Amino acid sequence: MLEAMAAAETATLASEHKTLTGRCGLVDRSERGKLALTGTGAVEFLNGQVTNELLGLKPGEGCYAAFLTHKGKMLGDLRILPAGESPDGEPSELLLDTERSALQALFDMIRRFKVGYEVELHKRTLECSLFSLIGPHTDDVVAKALGLRGSEPPQREHDHLLASLAQTPVRLVGTDVGLDLLFDASAIDTVRDALVEAGAVEVGERAAEIVRVERGRPRYGVDLDDSTIPQEAGLNERAVSFTKGCYVGQETVARLHYRGKPNRHLRGLRLSEPVKSGAELRLGDRAVGHLGSSVLSPALGPIGLALVRREAEPGATVSAGEHGASAVVVELPFA
Repeated sequence: MLEAMAAAETATLASEHKTLTGRCGLVDRSERGKLALTGTGAVEFLNGQVTNELLGLKPGEGCYAAFLTHKGKMLGDLRILPAGESPDGEPSELLLDTERSALQALFDMIRRFKVGYEVELHKRTLECSLFSLIGPHTDDVVAKALGLRGSEPPQREHDHLLASLAQTPVRLVGTDVGLDLLFDASAIDTVRDALVEAGAVEVGERAAEIVRVERGRPRYGVDLDDSTIPQEAGLNERAVSFTKGCYVGQETVARLHYRGKPNRHLRGLRLSEPVKSGAELRLGDRAVGHLGSSVLSPALGPIGLALVRREAEPGATVSAGEHGASAVVVELPFA
């Protein structure tokens, strides 16, 4: 009975993975943490707290960033979407999207340091739903569902625009694998039904996690935590500006970038068999890290992500866990 259930689950994951890589899958990620900042000081304030440059971003643009301790360690990461438009053309609102595990730290940071700025903080986690559309046919599904005429969905990651689906305002946000849709939570059934009717296929988070790992994208709370410096996770190019003004943790991040070498690197692992997340990784007799994300890819077999010490270079074989599994360290992405 258990074997039959496992086989059925494996078949479902393989089917959903095929949808995400060959068609258009719909993943409900409404549980992600969501906040908004308004006020004339919102951009200036947040720019002094996060690793990426916000000054100069216009409504409809966006970026990915981290927020750090004073020692440069990550408290979380987030997507920042300038929205609205004030009379001077600047954004009137900043939409913030983060992992649920990092939401409280982000909330606390804003509440603590916004004193003295014209900034108001708004909770949006329960009020706003989020669907991810993943796959090569995403644009076709969105065009059919939303009736986009004379404009295309965002093509660059983090760019975004407002559209209307069945008289429901929907914000389309570019991602590395498709589009995200942000909308009022009361319209979740309306939006889901319209997307499915247009060709999207509902899939589970586990299948989406396989695609994420294949692409080598780390996840805060799984692969990254409050011991991680952005450079160790390969986030400098995506999340860090080295030309902006001061922000919390900048000294450590800049010093490591210009003068040092990180002791750890984010790597991929091709596992000999499935291994649970958290398993210790050893190179010979030395512990070199712990397994973060661990998935069974229908295309690549058992794979994972891990922050490993730099002596565990690509091509090295490490042991994983206590039951004889091994893993070959590889560069990312897998696919």
